[in-house]
Amino acid sequence: MADVRPSTPIEFLKGVGPKRSDALVSELGLHTCMDLLLHLPFRYEDRSQFHRIVDIESEHVAVQIQGVITQANEFRGGKGSRLVAVFDDGEATIELQWFRGAQWILRNLPVQKQVVIYGKPKMYKGKWSLAHPEVELLSQFETRQGGGLQPVYPSTEKLSRQGLNSQGLAKLIRNVASEVSGVLTETLPARVLKEMHLVDRAAAFRHVHQPATAQEADAAMTRLRFEELFLLQMTLLQHKKKVTQDLPGVRFSEVGEAFHTFYDTQLPFELTEAQKRVLREIRADLNTGWHMNRLLQGDVGSGKTVVALLTALLAKDNGYQAAIMAPTEILAQQHLEGLRELLGDMPVRVELLTGSVKGSARATLLEDLESGAIDILVGTHALIEPKVIFARLGLAVIDEQHRFGVAQRAKLWKKAKVAPHILVMTATPIPRTLAMTAYGDLDTSVLDELPPGRKPIQTVHRTDASRLKVFQFLEDQIAEGRQIYLVYPLIEESATLDHKDLMDGYESIVRRFPVPNYQVAIVHGRMKADDKAWEMERFAKGQAQILVATTVIEVGVNVPNASVMVIESAERFGLSQLHQLRGRVGRGANQSYCILMSATELGQDARRRLETMCRTNDGFEIAEVDMELRGPGDVMGTQQSGVPDLKVADLVRDRPLLTSARYLAQTVLDEDPDLGRPDHLPLREALETALKARSNWVRIS
Repeated sequence: MADVRPSTPIEFLKGVGPKRSDALVSELGLHTCMDLLLHLPFRYEDRSQFHRIVDIESEHVAVQIQGVITQANEFRGGKGSRLVAVFDDGEATIELQWFRGAQWILRNLPVQKQVVIYGKPKMYKGKWSLAHPEVELLSQFETRQGGGLQPVYPSTEKLSRQGLNSQGLAKLIRNVASEVSGVLTETLPARVLKEMHLVDRAAAFRHVHQPATAQEADAAMTRLRFEELFLLQMTLLQHKKKVTQDLPGVRFSEVGEAFHTFYDTQLPFELTEAQKRVLREIRADLNTGWHMNRLLQGDVGSGKTVVALLTALLAKDNGYQAAIMAPTEILAQQHLEGLRELLGDMPVRVELLTGSVKGSARATLLEDLESGAIDILVGTHALIEPKVIFARLGLAVIDEQHRFGVAQRAKLWKKAKVAPHILVMTATPIPRTLAMTAYGDLDTSVLDELPPGRKPIQTVHRTDASRLKVFQFLEDQIAEGRQIYLVYPLIEESATLDHKDLMDGYESIVRRFPVPNYQVAIVHGRMKADDKAWEMERFAKGQAQILVATTVIEVGVNVPNASVMVIESAERFGLSQLHQLRGRVGRGANQSYCILMSATELGQDARRRLETMCRTNDGFEIAEVDMELRGPGDVMGTQQSGVPDLKVADLVRDRPLLTSARYLAQTVLDEDPDLGRPDHLPLREALETALKARSNWVRIS
């Protein structure tokens, strides 16, 4: 392999060729030598001990034996062929069997030569055998000093058929590592290596693939994980600077009449200290002349809407309009009503634009928007349509932003001559480490306190055996004038999922709570918008005591008199969704309850989810557990997750490393923003390479 470099395509490596190269690309996404080096072991096996065939006692312990393969035969049958070989260690013999790739293995099997075999024994009809053992010539084993820790690599059945199982990959990666180790450039600054006590880059790749000890392997892994997180944070911080300090923004220098009038006369309650702190952060952003790009996290009921309204009033005081984009019509309508109620008779015009606004009403609204007569426009995806033209858009508020795609958000930005200030809001608490990656290019504000007078929601877990007691509790709550939510995961009965469905539940509830004494409303995603709105209005006005619904009510429903949330088949919901649903109650002064109904038998993860819900109301603690159980991509939603693709690091396991990477990346950029210093040039090149390889490391937030 002459002149092999990290960028060399793998098809040019000795022993690869076009066929194997195509398989490595399609199965594992490995294109270059560097990709091979970054294909890391998922565990190591201790190969320092040799065993004898006569000493084999367990199917659970892998054995390593030295000896000779005396014969090998291929047997063909209706289900394909299998290869059976006889192995002799000098004292006894054992059968070796392969059920895949028999022809290829037979051609390459070193018969009548000293070999080392490794695999897990299996007892069949009173005899031990080894299925799919690793086989290596003793001379090769000794040359590479193979008696210590041996890496085990992820592979696939297709690759194994071409001799690229874990052992085959190990051989290929060892060859590449020995060839390129001399040309691997150090990417991390010397001060970062020193502060984190990291081994150099060449040593890391050498030791991760051929460690002498477990400590050496751990140190190498730590270095490679940190490097990936460090490069990611450098990328996000550079992008953050580009979309804030380097991007001219509208300066909101005035705190004028609209803001002061609302704050002094219209606010129905004292702002929490958290709300005041967040407003100070936002006001500071708006007066810098830079572009604000801020994430506002706040649990359900923490007062994000008031913060958004006060920010929109700052826009009005400075001669600009504000847009508030929500993912659903229900939530947009809820925002409209909430803002109008808070503003009262103040001369601030708030309008709604959704797909349901049509004809002359839509035409008039669009004219007034373009003339500047509308101060705040609330809407759904309809806001980004080409015909929607703002006179002077200065602020864009995105609610539950993970539900919008990058392209959709970008279209809203383009509706202003100068990029509008961005306030991204989410009621889905995001673990700190995840916020540093999925939203690493935004400044973050957190509303971590509920308004005074709110009582913590009491959450309990019940099974079908307690259903009669639960119904009696609901009856007692209704008798006290309260209202009830009952949420189901499905609209109709499913043949594949054995849990409660909405229509069956609705019928049983109507039987238990019959008219005329009770009124039961029903809402689900398949209903027409008008029917849905009518049913919701019945419940909101108190004309129905019970609302049977699917998760369509997860966001955008605010009925302070509703005090009980019953979630059927709660084990089928994710933690984040359970927490969102629970947040529909607890909005008034009365004690509220959340009842999690489930099957009696629960899996380990489901039990932990329900126990977590019963133990805490803290959305951030719930989000941390959710990320541990599901992984970062699923927590954010796989389609628009914004979670960068990481090859080496793990956001759950490597939280401490991520925190250090963020801090040190910021320190380096503070000293050398453009990475122009000679000692930072390798780092700049590494960042450019990483960006090409991982297109989702920077997004429009």
